Amino acid sequence: MQQVRRLISFCNISFILDIKALNTNLLNSTTLNCLKITFFLIKMLVGSSDPVFAVAGEDVILPCSVKPNISVVDMRVEWFRLDLKDSVVHVYEDHVDKNTDQSQSYRGRTKLNHQELQRGDASLKLASVQFSDEGRYKCFIQITTECSSSSSVAVVGHPPVITVDGFGHSGGLHLQCQSEGWYPEPDLEWLNSEGVSLSSETTETHRNADRFSVKHTVTIHHSDKIHCRVKLRHHMLEALIITTNVFWV
Repeated sequence: MQQVRRLISFCNISFILDIKALNTNLLNSTTLNCLKITFFLIKMLVGSSDPVFAVAGEDVILPCSVKPNISVVDMRVEWFRLDLKDSVVHVYEDHVDKNTDQSQSYRGRTKLNHQELQRGDASLKLASVQFSDEGRYKCFIQITTECSSSSSVAVVGHPPVITVDGFGHSGGLHLQCQSEGWYPEPDLEWLNSEGVSLSSETTETHRNADRFSVKHTVTIHHSDKIHCRVKLRHHMLEALIITTNVFWV
């Protein structure tokens, strides 16, 4: 069974949950200030500034907290999807979870830590992450005015694999690099030992269900250390092949 990873970063709290096929474009988390009129203090609802990785089928924490730390036990906390209509993910109010209107796909899979609410932490635990969880999320804490934050989630594919595909008429060595299971489509590039980018001769991209596979080729004419690098937002996987003189003997 193929593993699937997702990247999740949260902050006002809106997030984009992109789901792919292994281990970050994502929205950068943003922090919005909220004025608590009663005490004339500035409160900020914050999330993670970096993507959070999760493996499909496992649990993930969607960060959401108030800074400076104040108790939100007596406040209303809502988690919902922005990209779907009537998509309630989790609701807390009057010291209890109120999930009678919760979307069916999230039933039994969401949980707030009520003890952490005393410290201003309204992070949501989402169990058994699924491809259908992909989307834009928002965390809302009703202080006096609402706060929210943006973030993104993505899934990274398999590490790239470099194969030797014979020689060309010019005597150059053909190399092929391929990686599968990404979402959205990643960038692939070749680099030499000095970090200089090499132009790919052919490029192929295929999409199968929720995943992308990429394949690029390049021709090398002398010994060198050749890197194949696949990047998705802030995440990168890389493979290396050392071409020696034995290839041209």
